[in-house]
Amino acid sequence: MQEIERKFLVNSPKFKKEAANSFQIAQGFLNTHAERTVRVRIKGNQGFLTIKGKSNESGTSRFEWETEISVAEATQLLQLCEKGIIEKIRYNIPLGNHIFEVDEFFGENEGLLVAEVELQHENEAFQKPDWLGEEVTGQTPYYNSQLSKKPYKTWHHE
Repeated sequence: MQEIERKFLVNSPKFKKEAANSFQIAQGFLNTHAERTVRVRIKGNQGFLTIKGKSNESGTSRFEWETEISVAEATQLLQLCEKGIIEKIRYNIPLGNHIFEVDEFFGENEGLLVAEVELQHENEAFQKPDWLGEEVTGQTPYYNSQLSKKPYKTWHHE
């Protein structure tokens, strides 16, 4: 399956008032190779194993395969992950025909707020809420696989 999404920084906590729901997420990476990442995630009371391929040139599209696993299995696999478990709260915000997923990061990535919107095709138009900031689609430092290795606090300076 092809995943097409655009990624933005978030410039205001206003999005929280618009959220339909939110989930606590812990995730780690079994593999962070440039050609593929293998992610283990616990989201609320569900576990997932996800494989993502290399992004296209614009950074908007890549292969993604995901399957649900038990929380017990995900907990065990998190022990095998590369250093740098990511902790965040994901907020789902419906807007027009789309759902924005905003991640509020904690731990070594605290202070980072990133919104993603999944699209049907790369040039699809979508409404932009006023809390949406600079686009960071395709910017490697903002990939979760990279944030696990080089946390936000180590390279972002106000």
